[in-house]
Amino acid sequence: MSDEHTGATDGTASTDVGDGVPAPATDPMKGFRGVQAGTLVIEAIVVALALPVVATLGHGITSFQGWTVMGVVAALIVMCGLLKKSWAMGVVLALHAVLLAFVVALPSIAVIGLVFLGVWLWLLWLRRDVARRMASGTLPSQQQG
Repeated sequence: MSDEHTGATDGTASTDVGDGVPAPATDPMKGFRGVQAGTLVIEAIVVALALPVVATLGHGITSFQGWTVMGVVAALIVMCGLLKKSWAMGVVLALHAVLLAFVVALPSIAVIGLVFLGVWLWLLWLRRDVARRMASGTLPSQQQG
């Protein structure tokens, strides 16, 4: 979500989000992007640390599998800085689809992808709820005195 939720074009909160609803004192979506970035970093660490475990305890990994998984890890880290973009959530969900595609070759990586997909679906629901509450003026930071 971008600054159109606050009604400001310069990143600062305006005094009104429309229909006479006061803007929150701080942009809740900015803090929410921090939560999303933290989730991406945690996910990248978990996926990267799963590779040596899979290689040792499983049937091993091929070079292609290892490079592909590490490419997804790098993409997860890059997406931390791009969460403001409107297309970012689509890319994050596409990266999870790539992780789920490992179900045939590396099932444990696919399980990690499935768990984090659940986390991301929950985060998307929370983001929608915050945007809805901000539009209706029921956020605590929008309450007067």
